[in-house]
Amino acid sequence: MKGQRAAVSRPPRVRARSAAVGAFVALAATVPAAASAAGTQEVDAELPYVCALPSGRQPVEVHVSATFPDRVEAGEAISPAGVTTTVELPAEAVADLTALKATTVRAATRLTVGVAQNEAAAEATWHGTAEPAALPGSGPLTLTTAGDVPSVTGRSDGDLTFSAGNLAVDLELGTADGTATDPGALTLDCSPAGDAPKDGPPAIVRVGTDTAGPSGSPAPSGSSPGTPDTPDTPEDRQGDRAPEVAGNPPGAAAARDVPPCRYDDAHPPTPSSLNAYVTGYTSVKKLKGASLLPPSCMLVEQGNPVDGPPDPEHLVFDTASTGDLHHQGRKRTPPFRSTFLTFGFAPATATMVLEQTGPITIDSRIKMRWSDFRTITDTYVRAPLILRVTALEVNGTPLDIGPGCRTEKPLTSVDPDPANHPGDHLVLYGRGEQDLGLPATGYLLLSGGSLSGETTIPAFTGCDADGENLDRLLTASVSGPGNLLKQVQGQTCSIANPVFGDEFNAPQCTRDLQPYVIPVPER
Repeated sequence: MKGQRAAVSRPPRVRARSAAVGAFVALAATVPAAASAAGTQEVDAELPYVCALPSGRQPVEVHVSATFPDRVEAGEAISPAGVTTTVELPAEAVADLTALKATTVRAATRLTVGVAQNEAAAEATWHGTAEPAALPGSGPLTLTTAGDVPSVTGRSDGDLTFSAGNLAVDLELGTADGTATDPGALTLDCSPAGDAPKDGPPAIVRVGTDTAGPSGSPAPSGSSPGTPDTPDTPEDRQGDRAPEVAGNPPGAAAARDVPPCRYDDAHPPTPSSLNAYVTGYTSVKKLKGASLLPPSCMLVEQGNPVDGPPDPEHLVFDTASTGDLHHQGRKRTPPFRSTFLTFGFAPATATMVLEQTGPITIDSRIKMRWSDFRTITDTYVRAPLILRVTALEVNGTPLDIGPGCRTEKPLTSVDPDPANHPGDHLVLYGRGEQDLGLPATGYLLLSGGSLSGETTIPAFTGCDADGENLDRLLTASVSGPGNLLKQVQGQTCSIANPVFGDEFNAPQCTRDLQPYVIPVPER
């Protein structure tokens, strides 16, 4: 468990201005700081596995690490942080890969994690990806992946346990001359070794006031942790809809008020219209802080699939969709406020909005593998957004920053395809995977999920406080590259074919055609 960092004092003469700068920790991040847990626990487990390699089944060491809260309240989402999965492939596995003329390998992992509380149980999948690694001439190879982890909500008091189960390691192979290996990719199916506990050592999070652990009061009949019961009748009122537990159907967690998200006369729907809520966090590297974007409405026009580039192993389709933020008839987020205790003594509160300066594009490439009909979808969201500050308070006193305080240009990311996507914009990436007959995991436009990216915060302009221009001060304190962000999109509502929920399907739309699912932000 790690303690809180001590606050750093500053001389009184710089307090007011420092507080004003500190308030922009929130505005510079496209997402607002969540309250930290009372305590955290770091899980670091070495687990013996057996994996099916081309040359046969071999023992493989797997190392899983993550940070969990010590305790949460019932109905509060648990989002494991800092999750990494390290797989040490033995020399025999490396020899199998080099025999295919491979010189590099890119790994992705899918770890099945059991979640249990009282008498209820469920499963989640932890995804991770790694940068390409060079294959050694001999000896073992260590691959470490990190990535999105679904949040889980315990619905009653009692210990919530997490335990590691089966593991799949997807390997994409590369050669020195750029030619393809045969096969070009491998999947290693791994299971806990026979001499290890079936599901590995658990992490335990206390939920609520009940400390009796798994022997405490049982969960409600038919419920399971992280997969709450679906209400019998979808609620039509905006404030009565429950947030979605990431990766699972919406359930009976604590309801939250969110702004309306519906088409109107000024924005009439088409047969391809969808709507969804988005939320997320972003960091501000310079200030070592983070900010939260509350649920915001996105109106989407889904594109039609067209044939993608030829691929001997896959059937490929490309889909180009567009989207717009929508709040009170404008292409922007609702105003959101964030408060920071600047230098440990001066609370500063900023009110901000993200404004769209051009169309948001959503480009998806769908690849279905002929051999087993496994589908992988890579999606890039490109959004030109400026950050505007509308109000600022320091220690309860309003500070005049003028009506035009904003970034001088949109937030920017390095685009993987700059020739076809010029200009300043934010780039978010998400991957969805689906095996034939099984539910999809990761991000898909229709079902939502997590997207991530990195952005540069541009310089500020128009920030005048009582006639004193604060542009340079704010730019020096906040602007710069390397700010990580993570956005979560909820399940979309299809306006032409709404799903209100029944005994077979979870609800996707309210009766007035708003998104039923309110996503939960993830770090």
